[in-house]
This record gives sequence, structure tokens and C-alpha cells, in this order.
Amino acid sequence: MAKRNDILKEIRKYAKKHGLHLEMREGANHTLIRLGNRRSVIGRHTEINEITAREIRKQLGIRRK
Repeated sequence: MAKRNDILKEIRKYAKKHGLHLEMREGANHTLIRLGNRRSVIGRHTEINEITAREIRKQLGIRRK
């Protein structure tokens, strides 16, 4: 399981490193993220399943080393 805050921190760091515009909006139960021209939704849970975290990264175009 991945911590939600760790995923958000990774997204912020990636956006800053690559000079991409990052927009985060809080909905009732989810956080909507726009990274450049890509978007994804992260549920408001303390921990997120690793498969879900992988799909969020894929939707946003984030490649892990």
C-alpha cells in the first residue's frame, strides 16, 4: 500500500522537475489532479492500493526509475 501523501508529494516533485503546470482541486471524496494536459483522480484515503497508485502515475505520464 502507498501513502496518499507520498503519491501527492511525488506528483509535486515531478511537476517541478519537469516544469509542468500542476493543478489540484479538492472534491467531496476525491482530489482532482491536472498535470500539464493530463488528469487523474485520487481517492481521499490514507493508503492507496499499489495497483491504483501505478495507474494514477500512468494516467499522469509519470515514469518511475
